[in-house]
Amino acid sequence: MSLRKPLAFCVLLASASALAQQPALQSDKPKVCDSCDAWNARRDPFRVFGNTYYVGVEGLSSVLITSDKGHVLVDGGLPQTAARIDESIRALGFKLQDVRLIVVSHEHYDHVGGVAALQRASGAPVAASPVAARALKAGAPAREDPQFGYGDFMNFPAVANVREVRDGETLRVNDLAITAHHVPSHTPGSTAWSWRSCEAARCLDVVYTDSLNAVSSPDYKFSANQEVVEQFRKSIATVRGLPCDILLSVHPNSSNTFEKLKRRSDGAADAFVDKAGCRAYADTAAKVLEERLQTERR
Repeated sequence: MSLRKPLAFCVLLASASALAQQPALQSDKPKVCDSCDAWNARRDPFRVFGNTYYVGVEGLSSVLITSDKGHVLVDGGLPQTAARIDESIRALGFKLQDVRLIVVSHEHYDHVGGVAALQRASGAPVAASPVAARALKAGAPAREDPQFGYGDFMNFPAVANVREVRDGETLRVNDLAITAHHVPSHTPGSTAWSWRSCEAARCLDVVYTDSLNAVSSPDYKFSANQEVVEQFRKSIATVRGLPCDILLSVHPNSSNTFEKLKRRSDGAADAFVDKAGCRAYADTAAKVLEERLQTERR
C-alpha cells in the first residue's frame, strides 16, 4: 500500500479502537558499543519550533512532528533508545500510538536500532530510501556501505512494513508533509528530510540532515570509486542548497542543538534560527571529505 496516493495512505491510519489495542513498547536487546552509554544518556524533550520537538537522547537525535490527526517520528536511535523516545513523547503530552509514520536518516544501528520496537508499539509504517529500506528489512547495512567491513557488529533489529521513498518525494500524514532528499554519502541510503513548522503566522523551513561524514571501516577507500566520490559531493551540494531556517542533525552536537537550547533558555528567542546552518554544515562536510581523499592518496 503506497504513501504516494493520499487516499490510499488514509487507510493506513488506524481507527481509535485499533490504536487502543497497540501493544506497549517492548525494546529489543540493547546494543553494546564504546559510545552507546554516552550516546543514550537521557535528555529532557523540548520544543524546537512550532510542532517540531526533540525527543532524542544526548548523542542521537529523534524528532517528533505533531498534529491533531497524527504525528511523524524521525529516527529511532539505538535499540535501548526506543524506550527513552517513548518516555519523551509521553512527557510532552503526546502518545507513541498516535505516530502514523516513521522516517529514517541512514541504515546504521545507532539511528535505526530502535525503529523496530517503535514500529511494533505504534503500528506506523516506516519510510526510507531504497537502499536503506532493504537494509532495514534485512537488519544489516548493504555491502557497499563504507562501514560494512565491521561485519555483524553493524547489525540491528530488522524492521517490518518498510516502503521505499523516492528522492524529492513528499509524504503526508493528513496536514503534515515531509520531503525526502537522497544524500548518499555516509551510507549509500542516507536521506535528509525537510518540512515546515509554524508558530502563529510565522512558518520556517526545518531540515533534518543526515551525516555527511566520510568515515568507514579500515579497509574501505572512498577514492577507489569515483562515482561514490561524485555522489558524495553532490549530496553535500544538495544539503547546502536546501531551504533551511532551522538545522537539526542526526548527532545533535553536529548542529549545536543543545548549545542553541541553552542560548534560548538564556534569552535568545531565535537561537535555533540560522539561515546559514545548512551551508555551514555542508562546507564542513566538504572539507572533511577532501581531507579524507588526500589521506587515501598518500
